[in-house]
Amino acid sequence: MVGMKQFLKDFEAFAVKGNAVDLAVGVVVGSAFTAITTALANNVITPAIGVYTGGVDFAKLAVRLPNGASIGYGVLIQAVVNFILIALVLFLFVRALGMLAAKKKSDEKKPSENPELKVLMEIRDELRAKRP
Repeated sequence: MVGMKQFLKDFEAFAVKGNAVDLAVGVVVGSAFTAITTALANNVITPAIGVYTGGVDFAKLAVRLPNGASIGYGVLIQAVVNFILIALVLFLFVRALGMLAAKKKSDEKKPSENPELKVLMEIRDELRAKRP
């Protein structure tokens, strides 16, 4: 029973940590994002590619085997398009976040051009100059 209490205590500490909650939110947002990119790929991009390939519907592309079975490679093509879209958007998102973080960091390093601060610095400098 002592082992179970420790287990529950450890699990609570893990579940309440910010990282676990952030991960859960990321999974939920990621699944919603996947639905959006799947719809975009299936309903916009894949049909547009089909126009250039002579009206081919990728979802119906398959190789028929002699025993009546078929290998649906068109679904694989759509999955690859979905993957590329998701990877591209995530790359752009992470890159934008990196650029924002770098800009924020550079803004923090630059002293602000606050006129009040400038006057206070001049007063400080004059007081230092008057010291014996």
